[in-house]
Amino acid sequence: MAYPLMEHPAGDVFFFDGAFYDVGSGKAEELSKPTDDRTYYETVRIKRGVLLFLEDHLSRLTKSVAGLEDFPVDTNDISDKAYFFLKEIDFKDDGNIRIVLTKEHLLIHLVTVNVPDKEKFEKGINTSLLQWERQTPNLKIFRGDYKNTVNEKFKTENAHGKPFELVLSDNEGKLYEGSMSNLFVIMDGKVYSAPDDKILIGITRRRVIEALKRSGLELHTGTFTMDELVKGNAAIFVSSTPFDILPVTYIDDHAFDSVNNPLLNMISEAYAGYTEEYVASHLEVI
Repeated sequence: MAYPLMEHPAGDVFFFDGAFYDVGSGKAEELSKPTDDRTYYETVRIKRGVLLFLEDHLSRLTKSVAGLEDFPVDTNDISDKAYFFLKEIDFKDDGNIRIVLTKEHLLIHLVTVNVPDKEKFEKGINTSLLQWERQTPNLKIFRGDYKNTVNEKFKTENAHGKPFELVLSDNEGKLYEGSMSNLFVIMDGKVYSAPDDKILIGITRRRVIEALKRSGLELHTGTFTMDELVKGNAAIFVSSTPFDILPVTYIDDHAFDSVNNPLLNMISEAYAGYTEEYVASHLEVI
């Protein structure tokens, strides 16, 4: 299903095939129309002007292209252009940038994302369950059918209002991933995530695993049904580029005391310290 190259642009300008354009230009209108081109993308967090874990994003972008097509991806060139874009628009704050690639084109623009407020970190988020089996889960490309289904589900309220995130379940009723995040379960003192071949390997997820190691923990492989999570008094959290780590308080009618889980709080603190180290080291070279 066709989908636009550019959606939810932020800021005044964007960078397309080596040239700057205004977000209100005819070029912007053209890129906002659905295209049949196979489109690969990465959304990268910006912290104080640093593109957070950019090398991981570009590695995944290369892998996504290699999984479906045969054309070279110059990650050094994309990195240079992304930082050039931020320098030219004098962007030194926090935000998000989207890198969109096709066989013929490169698009870079600031993007509007749903960033959680402080309350969601403190009290956890409301989520809804969506039964969906991902196709080629390790490859990050635009899929119109999936995005349209997800967008409609986000509009549907549960007992706690509209969901901030959706939790995906497979055909066996096992919860394995978020619609825009990776899913983690803490149960019986262990931290679980779905097998790598079942999910999109999130950039933040990789760094969460490093935070686990720093906390003296290890990641176990496992997926669980809703009944298993409820009976096991599980704590649940999700990780994603736009919001790092968020505790899950509700999945539809089921409540979880994730925010008070000591292991989750320890992991969150370790991840925050790890991220700050990365930003500080890269501020010295940009």
